[in-house]
Amino acid sequence: MLLQLQPEFDDILQPLGHHAAEFFLAASLYHAGKLSFARAAHLAGLDFDGFKTRLTEHFGQGFIIAEPCVLEDVDTVNNW
Repeated sequence: MLLQLQPEFDDILQPLGHHAAEFFLAASLYHAGKLSFARAAHLAGLDFDGFKTRLTEHFGQGFIIAEPCVLEDVDTVNNW
């Protein structure tokens, strides 16, 4: 699936850095409990620390402990 954003997003996303659209899509799916932290970081094209840093920067927290993703996230942290 190829995603084409409305041109109005260009001015908003451009100052937020390289691959901002991918980051915010992955972060939104992570926040909605649809992706684990590790999977969202991968889809955003970031490593563990980079994704955590950007989540904290833009959303005020790096991790969300939610039932569907907790065990996978805990495994990721323990194996890091």
